[in-house]
Amino acid sequence: MNFTILESDQFRKFAEKHPDRSFYQTPEIAELRAANGWVPYYFGVKEGEKLIAASLVVAKPAFLGKSIYYAPGGPLINYEDAKLVDFFFKNLRNYAKSHNGYLLHIEPYYESIERDRDGAPVEGGFNRKKAKQNLKKFGFKPLTLSDEPKYSFVLELKGYTEDQLFADMKRNTRNHIRKAEKMGVTVRELKREELNIFKKITESTSERRHFHDKPLSYYEKMYDLFHDRGEVKFIVAEVSEDVLLKNAYADETQTEQPKGITTEAKKHSEKECRLKPLSVAMFMTYGDEVIYLFSGSDEKYMKDYNAQYLIQWHMIKYAVANGFKTYNFYGIQGLPNRSSKDYGIYDFKKGFTSPETGRVVELLGAYELPISLPFYQLHRLISRIKIKN
Repeated sequence: MNFTILESDQFRKFAEKHPDRSFYQTPEIAELRAANGWVPYYFGVKEGEKLIAASLVVAKPAFLGKSIYYAPGGPLINYEDAKLVDFFFKNLRNYAKSHNGYLLHIEPYYESIERDRDGAPVEGGFNRKKAKQNLKKFGFKPLTLSDEPKYSFVLELKGYTEDQLFADMKRNTRNHIRKAEKMGVTVRELKREELNIFKKITESTSERRHFHDKPLSYYEKMYDLFHDRGEVKFIVAEVSEDVLLKNAYADETQTEQPKGITTEAKKHSEKECRLKPLSVAMFMTYGDEVIYLFSGSDEKYMKDYNAQYLIQWHMIKYAVANGFKTYNFYGIQGLPNRSSKDYGIYDFKKGFTSPETGRVVELLGAYELPISLPFYQLHRLISRIKIKN
């Protein structure tokens, strides 16, 4: 085996055919990271002339002039091959150490154990314990926190028609989709100059739900990097002014308010009733999967219009029509647990699936490898002190 530095086009050709490919392991993400001060590298392992493992790795000074090396969504390697794992990471560690690296952080897009829709292990399914053992043996330490989710929820599309998938959904989910359509909600893709619409809603959602939103510049950069490649979509669900006015100001002489219209909706002022974006979402369409990445909704209209359901259905239909194998609803907070405050997120995503089409995906998770032990230990000590304070 031979450890080598690759050109970006060499890496792309390998990555696009790899079974564990991820949009995080692309030259476009390398460019995104470079714009934020990271230095990208492409490393690989060849057996003869054949490339058998590779990774985008980015590096950035982080602590006393020493650098963190980070493989987002990677490396792309068979983690159950102990010999290959040892060879690749030994050479990567040596390279990083000789270039002021003190820590290597990895987040493999590599499924760990086969689980069903409820998160239970599948009887007779795969369990890649050896992958974890190989990383641990080499010196990697598992992390409880990571940039990307360890658990996701997916809808398997292969072999299913649009009609079958709709029929297999939970009844409430189907009803929410039909209601949104009846209420006049429409779905379309945003243009680059309209990304401020997306940002306005995600920003208000992040303030309401207490999570960190990306800056507008991030969404614009992702659009610039991936849109012309057909690998990103920014979607909005909205209602025209006429429809919104009609629903909000239903005939007061009716003894019953129109189906789906709450008292709250009828209180919206005429000033608010313009062409109204109700919900937005960002999707990556890379490899064999569509990934639901970021989203937000106008809280005032969520109950009445169910726009977020229509966005999901719109993109599921897109995925089926374009031959994608998997629709990835992305992160859930751990394995399903009814007592968890975030259980509703899982339940929302589960509603679009059946026991046959839905499943929980558990990845290996995030790991870090000390490269320069004194710097690593000092960094950990300072980090713990900061947390306590």
